[in-house]
Amino acid sequence: MANKTALVSLHQLSVGYALPAGRNVLFENLGLTLNAGELTCFMGPNGVGKSTLIRTLAGLQKALSGEVHYGAGPNQSPKGPLPHQVSVVLTDRIATVQMDVRELVSFGRYPYMGWGITLSKDDQQKVSEALEEVHIQHLADKKLYELSDGQQQMVMIARALAQDTPVILLDEPTAHLDLNNRVEVMNLLRRLARKLNKAILIATHELDLALQTADLIWLAGRGKTLVTGIPEDLVLSGVFDEVFQFKGYDLKTGKISHEAYRDKMISLQGDGHAYLWTRNALERNGFSVTSPGPSLPHIDVVEKDGHLRWIINQKTSFDTLQSLLTHFI
Repeated sequence: MANKTALVSLHQLSVGYALPAGRNVLFENLGLTLNAGELTCFMGPNGVGKSTLIRTLAGLQKALSGEVHYGAGPNQSPKGPLPHQVSVVLTDRIATVQMDVRELVSFGRYPYMGWGITLSKDDQQKVSEALEEVHIQHLADKKLYELSDGQQQMVMIARALAQDTPVILLDEPTAHLDLNNRVEVMNLLRRLARKLNKAILIATHELDLALQTADLIWLAGRGKTLVTGIPEDLVLSGVFDEVFQFKGYDLKTGKISHEAYRDKMISLQGDGHAYLWTRNALERNGFSVTSPGPSLPHIDVVEKDGHLRWIINQKTSFDTLQSLLTHFI
């Protein structure tokens, strides 16, 4: 495996707030890296300090102690993130909704402008490339008030891309979005990290999406430190269960636990998504589902010519799950 290139390195970093009565330390002695080409998801319970760490890494808030180094190899700098190194997408709503999309994305080029504050041909090209990467070039002339929440979030990501930094930090980029837009944003960020070799860090509550898209997880919740690892290792180790203390949700199966309140067992046979959704429907309605066995009502899930059928004991057939459930209930 090739050596990873660290674009951000945390050295004994402590994060929090200096108060008159003393320090409120949220994280301490962190020693982590953000690597080129990787999407890292930063997770933890509400109020644990995710936004505070993001703001500290972005240089918007002073660390209590320790250092954050930016850049690769001998070019690393502990002086703070330059606008050529780190771009940030925070949760703040867009206030100036009268401007159009291209204007807002062009704000990403301000760190490169001279006193004339005029976009060069190179700046304009970077803006166009950012719009294309996020697949919103067709929205370039739209006013921001004409956009949906999902489209506005894409615009903010395009602005960060136009800034052309090796590191992008995002705080809850999928907040207020519907499922389809949340999936689109997470897949987009994963693709951008790989294609453009950027280090991307997202603070997020999207547990299910993070487990399927992240290269690495930073997990807060154990004292004032972070547990890190690939999603699968953290799931199998049980650390997610310790941190979030799931109530009726089985992370290893990705399912909500159902109570078998009908005290009736049904055997089920089939495969693919039809079998999974049939099992879900039965368990959600209080039945215990097991493998085929004697003396049990048995259901076969059968697909023929693109149509699903549910057959009980090789005799009675149903063409919807609703009618099947009605038979048992």
